[in-house]
Amino acid sequence: MNTLTQLLQKLDAQQPQFHMLEQYYLGRQPLSFLAPEAREALGNRFGRISSNLPRLAITALTERLRITGFVGVDLWDDWMRNDLDELSRTAHREALLLGQAFLICWVDSFGRPLVSVESAHQMAALHDPGTRKLTHALKRWETESTTEAVLYGPDVITRYRANHTGATTAGFKVVEEIPNPLGVVPVVRLLNSDRVLDVEGASEVADLLPLVDGLNKLLADVLVSSENAARPRRWASGIELEERPILDEAGVDTGEVETVNPFGENAKMMVSESEGSRFGQLDAADLAGYERAVNVITQQISAVSGLPAHMLGIVSSNPASADALRAAEASLTARAEARQAAFGRAWEDVARLVVAIRDGVDPQQVDVRVQWADAGTRSIAQEADAVTKLYAAGLLPASYALKRLGYSDSEIEEIAAARRGDALNAMALDISKLVS
Repeated sequence: MNTLTQLLQKLDAQQPQFHMLEQYYLGRQPLSFLAPEAREALGNRFGRISSNLPRLAITALTERLRITGFVGVDLWDDWMRNDLDELSRTAHREALLLGQAFLICWVDSFGRPLVSVESAHQMAALHDPGTRKLTHALKRWETESTTEAVLYGPDVITRYRANHTGATTAGFKVVEEIPNPLGVVPVVRLLNSDRVLDVEGASEVADLLPLVDGLNKLLADVLVSSENAARPRRWASGIELEERPILDEAGVDTGEVETVNPFGENAKMMVSESEGSRFGQLDAADLAGYERAVNVITQQISAVSGLPAHMLGIVSSNPASADALRAAEASLTARAEARQAAFGRAWEDVARLVVAIRDGVDPQQVDVRVQWADAGTRSIAQEADAVTKLYAAGLLPASYALKRLGYSDSEIEEIAAARRGDALNAMALDISKLVS
């Protein structure tokens, strides 16, 4: 089996799992745990209900994964030009949901480094079992009339085309071959995994799916019960039922009759001439049991996902303090820091490829480290107060203090230049004469 076929088969094999995860992320998954008899009785009168906690779990982590700069190389201009300040979050979201995402590093029409974020729906990769490094990667997509594929290798990049849509493994012909001067595969995989041998990654919401199914079932039961039993039901005895003719689809009398309740469901008043008629009302159903069951499931979701109670809508009569909220988010913050460590290696590989493309150097000789914003949630005032005290005590230099406050390298340089200008202005010096 050649490399192209192997990667195409691998790409197709992943699609059912990815589709299922996408359905949960969009809140369109089918309702589980519903008995067939209940489903048949409800028919098409039952609407879709979904508490979309998988999206919340992904979003809560993505918000805490923000890259602020790189140490060892100057590539922030290339980073911003490729819109990676925004697209990096898209890559994180894809990797957290599907277990992996891809980044292709090449050149644009002007010879500048170009980085694109790719979904695992369209890309697959092979790795060396010994070093666990990528040996080949493939991207496949469709146009209006063709199926395109690009095979990325360490020495050559080959473009294929099938002259019809929906091509899987057959029908591809070589269109173009481009030499790869980098010596490595120009593709980086953003892998969401904390296991050594988990080379395909794992979805961040995989453990949540059965719990979310249970929660949605309970919410559906609440709505069904509120419709059928929670409202007080009225009853009447000693009332003569009415007979009404049965009409066909054209509205013609079929000659048959049906016995019906003389009082409609929406009747505001019931009147009877019979002395033996009696009217009454049943007690409404108590939905407190459902509330307790929903709380149990929600607590399990909080324990599994690390989402604090206040993010899941579990509130108390006494509002929590800011310190209590940060303590409740400790598990979520720790998860975000672990993802920073896992994704950081991939972004450093991207930085190496960008520098190699821009400066014509060997990417394996580039030494770079990625910097992340604090994964915790502090108010600006609290963070500024803590950093100011450390700076005043001489424990932090000004540049590092600004980094702690979330400023990027370019912003720190602008601040330093502005401070130098203010200092010169304070000394009443003519800057234009100094420049000349």
